[in-house]
Amino acid sequence: MQKRTYIYMATIVALVLAVLIYLNVFASPNAGEYAPLLPYINKPVSQQTLSELNVSTAISNRLGAGAVSGLPEIINASPLVNGTKPEILYVGAEYCPFCAVTRWGLIIALMRFGSFSNLHYMVSNTTNEPSLPGVPTFTFYNSTYSSDYLSFVAVETETNTEKPLQQIKGGQSAIFSKYDPTGGIPFIDFGNSSIQDGAPVSPEVLLGQGWNATLENLTHTNTSISESIVGSADVFTAQICRMTNMTPASVCSQPYVNAILKSYG
Repeated sequence: MQKRTYIYMATIVALVLAVLIYLNVFASPNAGEYAPLLPYINKPVSQQTLSELNVSTAISNRLGAGAVSGLPEIINASPLVNGTKPEILYVGAEYCPFCAVTRWGLIIALMRFGSFSNLHYMVSNTTNEPSLPGVPTFTFYNSTYSSDYLSFVAVETETNTEKPLQQIKGGQSAIFSKYDPTGGIPFIDFGNSSIQDGAPVSPEVLLGQGWNATLENLTHTNTSISESIVGSADVFTAQICRMTNMTPASVCSQPYVNAILKSYG
């Protein structure tokens, strides 16, 4: 009898836990939009998706900074380099919706100077910011970036479920502590020439969207998604051009780059 009672109680506890997990993960605002994205987490990004991230120059020249309201902060510091190349340091986390929207623009910008391999799909979670669940994005964890012009170092500190993933080490930690003393993410150091502290646009623009819908929006100039994502990419591209002494010219001589850099005065 005692054994049956124990099994009964264990079953009840398990059911209660299951309900709590369900409510925590799925019963938040926009939960119905979050659940369908879950199977894509950590799946390799398709070649088609990578190709569609190459936003045309014509669209960037029409949009410029788009919906980005504040530009990265210019800093006066010794150049951050990796060997002979200027380095970009990114610090974020997979669960973070603000990192999620920022990665889109950063990836598009970086692909103008090089190429990615082993990018994976990612989704921000429902618990960190309950009002911003399920922002479709990518993760830099285990990815590789190659460029003739710059080096890119990414640190994803936690997983989608907020478990430890990567540690900020040595000089990375010193830079992060100096320019982002509150520890907020996302954080981007463009070669110690400028700093992006926080997301350049709101993650809300991607709520209820999947990757295909987002990519489709990037081909237009009159949508909030294109104004936010392409605008971010254009601003980041201008920062990278400052790092690389305006090379390559095919990227850095574009009108949108010059217009963004001139806005600093």
